[in-house]
Amino acid sequence: MASWIQELQIPPHLNIPITIDNVTTITPAGPIPAGFGDCLYLSNLDDVIGARVFTPTVYFYASNSFSSDQKPVGKILCDALSGVLVPYYPFSGRLREAQNGKLEVYFGSKQGALIVEAHSEMALSDLGDLTVPNPAWAPLVHRAPDEEPYQVLDMPLVIAQVTTFSCGGFSLGLRICHCLCDGLGAMQFMAAWAATARTGTVVTSPVPCWNREYFRPRNPPMVEFPHIEFMSIDDGSTLTSTIWKAKPVQKCYKVSGEFQAQLKRSAQPLDGGTCTTFDAMAAHVWRSWVKALQVTPCDYKLRLTFSVNARQKLSDPPLKEGFYGNVVCLACVTSTVSQLIEGRLKETTRSVREARLEISEEYVRSTVDYIEVNRPRRLEFGGKLTITQWTRFSMYESADFGWGRPIYAGPIDITPTPQLCVLLPDCDFLLPRTLDLPIGIGEERL
Repeated sequence: MASWIQELQIPPHLNIPITIDNVTTITPAGPIPAGFGDCLYLSNLDDVIGARVFTPTVYFYASNSFSSDQKPVGKILCDALSGVLVPYYPFSGRLREAQNGKLEVYFGSKQGALIVEAHSEMALSDLGDLTVPNPAWAPLVHRAPDEEPYQVLDMPLVIAQVTTFSCGGFSLGLRICHCLCDGLGAMQFMAAWAATARTGTVVTSPVPCWNREYFRPRNPPMVEFPHIEFMSIDDGSTLTSTIWKAKPVQKCYKVSGEFQAQLKRSAQPLDGGTCTTFDAMAAHVWRSWVKALQVTPCDYKLRLTFSVNARQKLSDPPLKEGFYGNVVCLACVTSTVSQLIEGRLKETTRSVREARLEISEEYVRSTVDYIEVNRPRRLEFGGKLTITQWTRFSMYESADFGWGRPIYAGPIDITPTPQLCVLLPDCDFLLPRTLDLPIGIGEERL
């Protein structure tokens, strides 16, 4: 069984010096249906506190993926982005606060996306293993020198950095504001940008749809569920204090398909219902995490939260094809410490499955209304582990700009907080798909 779970080593002490050569503001290549002073509505799912971030990702391309007779990489990316910003024009705006601190997209004097062109004297081979997310890649993803953490107001909503290396390879570091799109929406935007770069003409399939008014709150709002995923809870256990005192380090594990299949079989609930691989993995990770941290007291109630794509839940009316906004809800499971570490995996898996299935159209509408009434202002970590799943994102397929699929596509830092676990697709798309399990819990293994 040990071979079923492989720890992937993050190269230590890596320093990537870069030189910025050019900074370009990219505006739409043609007319857009928004003029100076116009604004666009953002839904409460777009404007929830957890979406007020930029999601940084990086894409590496080998030197043999680029032909010498092509235009420079930066020129190709700039031209294609300018073209795709016509149908995806909201990405050329800025965020500002409207009434009650709610955000909206505004079109004013500052407009456009940002592309930074840079180079490094290093070769891609000097970066070590390019299959493991590495916080040392941070210089490849642009941040303004005076940029504050979690700043989204008055910022370009797409920030890209293309860095060429001495070997001829290059990277694309990308930050897209989460308020504009969820993971699937970001993949739709990326696919359009990449297809436009490959073909030299604007390609949008499906046609992008804004329509954030679909998620307007009801009048009056009707909060029909307790929404414990948002509740502020004083952590009366040792969990949070242990994590923050332990100076946790980022760890990444490759979990084989054989292990996943075996775990899924052993985790099937006894009630006759079936569980998914995610249900079993989430239950196993949560249980193992709590055991490793030796959380006390045993009667303290912990939370597990994870995002659920609600697109297929919506039917009255259904979402239009091409909608790229946030359509995710947080599912939440609760369990006492003793139930987790002494109970059967089957029971924890059943609880995860039930929380996932509880995300219905009614739950989505209730979430929108809850945010309207309460408008949470901070992320809550008390007694909580959050698992986020990227395995269904077409990270590699969507990033072919004409140079083939990237060597690696994904985040650089998989533990922005030590209470987060990220499930990633395998970077080697030629092999049977597995999951990478990065867990910020120090040296403990699953």
